[in-house]
This record gives sequence, C-alpha cells and structure tokens, in this order.
Amino acid sequence: MLNVGDKVPDFLGRDEMGRELRVSDFSGKKLVIYFYPKDSTPGCTAEACSLRDGLDELVAAGYAVVGVSADSEASHQRFKAKQQLNFPLIADTEKSLIKQFGAWGEKKMAGRVYEGILRTTFVVRADDCTVERVITKVDTKNAARQLLQG
Repeated sequence: MLNVGDKVPDFLGRDEMGRELRVSDFSGKKLVIYFYPKDSTPGCTAEACSLRDGLDELVAAGYAVVGVSADSEASHQRFKAKQQLNFPLIADTEKSLIKQFGAWGEKKMAGRVYEGILRTTFVVRADDCTVERVITKVDTKNAARQLLQG
C-alpha cells in the first residue's frame, strides 16, 4: 500500500463518462481518492453519500473528491444518478490503479477468505502527486467528517 510521502501516478483512469482524469487536473487542491468495493452496496452507498453531503465543506477546505472501484462506467453512471453524486467515479475494471495504490488484498467475510478492494482513502497533494494521508479504517457514514477532522 502507498504510504505518506509516496508519489502517485498522474494518470488515474477514466470516469463514468469515459473522460480521462489526472491528478494534475486538480492542481491547487488536496485530492481525495477513495477506493470502495462495489457500487450500490450499503457501506459503499453510505460512504459516497457522506462525501456527497459534505462536498461543499470539503471544497471550502481545499479538497476535491474522486471515487474508484472496479465497476464499469455504466454501473458508475447508474450509481451516480441514483445517489445524485457530485464527484467523478473512476471505472478501474482492470484494477490497475487499485493495485498501484495497494488497495487490493485479502478480505474476510462470513468465514470466507477472498481477494478484493480494501476500502481505503488517500489524500494526495495534486501539485506534486504526493500522498499526504492514508485512511484505512474508513467510517463510511461519516467519511467527509473523518477527512475534515484529519
């Protein structure tokens, strides 16, 4: 997993509309890149809605937000529309960005062990593509407040 001080790639991927997103697109901001397991699941919806509802405060504090999962552009479009999300979602279907950040690994649920996306939030200084903060214990219902209290 990437740590504080590590450099991140400038190219992030394509959003739900197929547009290329780069860290440098967010120059002058702290970019919140949050990795989540799956569109329209309870925890992922709670996290996305917390960030949606807190976006004005986050922007006022100098942040921009981008979500990342392995779901398709079409899935992201439905999720974004249904939840009225006000930030881009990257469709990392090949899991390349997810793995570059180290947000892929072993998970356990109901006694089953499997590989999947580790819910993780990175705060990146967009001007130098450097990780400023890593949150591995994400409070899905209070994700925006967790970032602001950081």
